[in-house]
Amino acid sequence: MVKWRHEYKPVHVSDAEAGNMAPHTLIMMIPTTAELRTAIEVLKMLDHRLNEQAAESVKQLPETDLGDRYAAHIESRTLEQAGHIEKVAMQLQNWRDELLQQRKQQVTQSV
Repeated sequence: MVKWRHEYKPVHVSDAEAGNMAPHTLIMMIPTTAELRTAIEVLKMLDHRLNEQAAESVKQLPETDLGDRYAAHIESRTLEQAGHIEKVAMQLQNWRDELLQQRKQQVTQSV
């Protein structure tokens, strides 16, 4: 059985972010390192799926100037999407690394 352990951290939202004049405090759930690892894997699968779909779409295009231009557009868009996915995956990996480091420090301090 998998147990999910969430930490809760108060987050203060500035007036501009909150959309009104009164300051607010939101409670943000901190994901577990396992949840972050799962999210990273899902992003990798999404990237793979997008590449497969793009390759399949390009295969179906006619070998004409218009088909070539459209293929270039598909490839360009796929590369752009892959870049965004990779950036988010890296941010999640960095967050996961930070949480693991914090956990190590907590264990060291409690010993």
